[in-house]
Amino acid sequence: MNKFATFLVLFFVALPIVCAQSRNATRPPNIVLVLIDDYGWADTGCYGSTYHRTPNIDALAARGMRFTDAYAAAPVCSPTRAALMTGKHPARLHLTDWLPGRDDKPNQKLARPTIRQELPLAETTLAEALQKVGYKTAHIGKWHLGNAGFEPEKQGFDLNVAGDHTGTPLSYFAPYQRDGRFMPKLESAPPGEYLTDRLTTESERFIEQHKDQPFFLYLSHYTTHIPMKAKAELIAKYRALPKPERGQNNPVYAAMIESMDESIGRLMRKLEQAGIADNTVFIFTADNGGLATPEGPDTPATTNAPLRAGKGYLYEGGIRVPLIVTWPQRIKAGGVHRTPVNSMDLFATAVEIAGLKNTTGVDGMSLLPLLTGRGNLTRDALYWHYPHYSNQSINGGHFDQPGAAIRQGDYKLIEFYQANHVELYDLKHDLSEQRDLARSRPQQAQKLRQKLAAWRASVGAQMMTLNPNYKAAK
Repeated sequence: MNKFATFLVLFFVALPIVCAQSRNATRPPNIVLVLIDDYGWADTGCYGSTYHRTPNIDALAARGMRFTDAYAAAPVCSPTRAALMTGKHPARLHLTDWLPGRDDKPNQKLARPTIRQELPLAETTLAEALQKVGYKTAHIGKWHLGNAGFEPEKQGFDLNVAGDHTGTPLSYFAPYQRDGRFMPKLESAPPGEYLTDRLTTESERFIEQHKDQPFFLYLSHYTTHIPMKAKAELIAKYRALPKPERGQNNPVYAAMIESMDESIGRLMRKLEQAGIADNTVFIFTADNGGLATPEGPDTPATTNAPLRAGKGYLYEGGIRVPLIVTWPQRIKAGGVHRTPVNSMDLFATAVEIAGLKNTTGVDGMSLLPLLTGRGNLTRDALYWHYPHYSNQSINGGHFDQPGAAIRQGDYKLIEFYQANHVELYDLKHDLSEQRDLARSRPQQAQKLRQKLAAWRASVGAQMMTLNPNYKAAK
């Protein structure tokens, strides 16, 4: 082969790479946000799990930054999803429970406030903000933020697959229907196809179709929400392993996680194949802690140890979640950050990444200074407000779970509305929240309780009232 022919071969081999690099240098980064349902802080290998197999998530963490003290905006799903979409506290939105929420029961002393049954169209969603600056937007998976008229397509998403008002999938295996109703755009599917795999395929298709323009992909997996359903061969694999006497040991849940981890690997490979991995921000997180109480077959799903409790509780197991962010051009690989952050921060983070500076009216803060190592957050405290009896606390035999919480520095205070008492913990020395310091440090407890009350007033938080139908147990 002569020199000219060799040059031509090398030129045409290198041309796609050069074009991809040029394209990436002149356009805003893509944003891929993967939200896992009911997935615990300790369920991933890089967060300490020795039972679950998560090589792809662990590889994701090795490529970017892992947050040790990331929190969901609420201990249940819909409020966190609303906060993530708007950057606002669920208390400010008056959307503080899963939709439609639990009805009041005669054995509960307090009645819940009336909450919004959808994310209002008047709110600016993350998809709408990004859409205005040229992003193509896709919602794939669980929505759970409103019925007809409030679907993802009405909230800034160009594409919606599988998202509607429901909080659980109609089926984890095809056909994806129940009583003749199909999940949106999943009417056609090979018999027996697994939902996690299908949602990943739809995500890959969206990436391929829009690789030449900035896009926002919100993959909101239904897994690992009940009902616990997984591929038979994976369940058998985990059942064949020696079962730990303590800690995580649920083979069905582990199988669901393995399929979800495979999804992450597929997305990472697709971005690489499309030549856009270096110009893509990849965010992995969960909507609340893992399900640690009985709630149907094959539950409890997990244990969040060393954290206390799980989904439905304001203890750490209910609200602390994994958060991993990668961006090869800007975030140093292998980073670990211990600053407390919240899922509502992802709105401000994403819009700043996209080049928007104005986030007036949102409660979250951009994490870009932490991610790039160029600064810190100036936030004084994190807050939670959950004026509801959760399914999980009732199933766990507790009736004092409605309440609020504040974390300032290493101190965390939980206020319980029914019993009208508080608990105070030093998370630096007591991550498992076993030593209540409220009596031994009353001044600290009082200070945080006052800050919590002032914050509730500032956001217009709705409070519980006495239940007129309450009947004390005999």
